Amino acid sequence: MLELVSNTTEETMQIGERLGELAKAGDCIVLMGDLGAGKTQFAKGFACGMGVNDDVTSPTFPIVLEYIGEELPLLHFDLYRLDEYEELDDIDFDGMLESGGVSLVEWGDKFPDAMPDERLDISILIQDDESRVVRVEGYGARGAEFEHVLASNR
Repeated sequence: MLELVSNTTEETMQIGERLGELAKAGDCIVLMGDLGAGKTQFAKGFACGMGVNDDVTSPTFPIVLEYIGEELPLLHFDLYRLDEYEELDDIDFDGMLESGGVSLVEWGDKFPDAMPDERLDISILIQDDESRVVRVEGYGARGAEFEHVLASNR
């Protein structure tokens, strides 16, 4: 696991942007953190790194929004409003994860068994001084690759 400190919204976005530049088809990034921690700011940076020009917002009400990057689509999920695993079937969550794009999943920790084995978990923790600790933990070969590249580019 890798820990990065972000003192500003811009720094959180920059961490996301660095990871977005590494994105490949089939990647899944799970974002975790309290309300207001910076998940959507991270997502904005991640999308920018993928070459998305649209304004990225939290997909709380539509559950998923699709953005087109320079080379790949970005599926941005927000599972906050979902309560049951069956609701993931209603939105064809598994099918979308396997669609060949990149998946960014906010609140994926609500459904740990539904998250793929190959993924990158990002936990954003608010500190007393309002800074953020961004914990990066890779799972599987691809997750480990993300973590390694980010650690070597500090």
